Amino acid sequence: MDMEKEKESNKKRRHFVLVHGACHGGWCWYKVSALLKSGGHKVTAPDMAASGIHPKKVQDLASITEYVEPLMELLESLPSESEERVILVGHSFGGICISMAMELFPKKIAAAVFLSAFMPSPDRGFLTLYQEYNQRLDSNMDSKILFDENAHNTINPNGSVIFGPQFLASKLYQLSPVEDMTLAMSLLRPTRVYGDQEMLREQTRVTRDKYGSVAKIYIVCEQDQVLKKDFQLSMIEGNPEIEVKNIAEADHMPMFSKPQELFSYLHHIANTFY
Repeated sequence: MDMEKEKESNKKRRHFVLVHGACHGGWCWYKVSALLKSGGHKVTAPDMAASGIHPKKVQDLASITEYVEPLMELLESLPSESEERVILVGHSFGGICISMAMELFPKKIAAAVFLSAFMPSPDRGFLTLYQEYNQRLDSNMDSKILFDENAHNTINPNGSVIFGPQFLASKLYQLSPVEDMTLAMSLLRPTRVYGDQEMLREQTRVTRDKYGSVAKIYIVCEQDQVLKKDFQLSMIEGNPEIEVKNIAEADHMPMFSKPQELFSYLHHIANTFY
């Protein structure tokens, strides 16, 4: 009987790969990672390039492909057997990272969870979404956008952005514990702004055959002041056959403001989409 219980327990054990958003790192998942591990799941929360404790500097990144390289290397290293498929969770800009992974490794992914995240479609790519996001955002407040020193030598200069304390407090963390925002202030790093839009469009392109074949779940954070609810819903409309969940009192950082609710959804997804 004990062997049967152990077999059943292993059957329910899932591998979550949690992908952070802009300026953040794998550290931002610490609460949800602990809950998932306590629930018997395996969790990997990689740092994208030049994020968290990844050794690269933001100036080293020439393209978004280089930024997502840690995620692609992780998926490449996983066995191809269907029972080893992972559940990808992408938060905010991490939605673009997981969409690129879905396009390259659709058979290694059991489901993809977009957590208040950019979610492209074959007809509405990331560049279009990003332009719409910038039009909707009322102000970047005290966030800083910097261009590389040699930017004047290039036609499409790359730059970087880092969120300011006021922007974090009013747009991202307004419902999160002050301790978590304090943690973020000491750990945030600049994220890349890519000047070559044609290359960005090509590298983030998704197709119905690959990206479209992966089961998708969108978790709406209703009090998000960055990717506002109406924008989240507009992306959902562009992706038919998607399951939608809602967290009513979550800001842009639900892993801090509503970790237990987020864990409950992820645990349910693990037992449903595998």
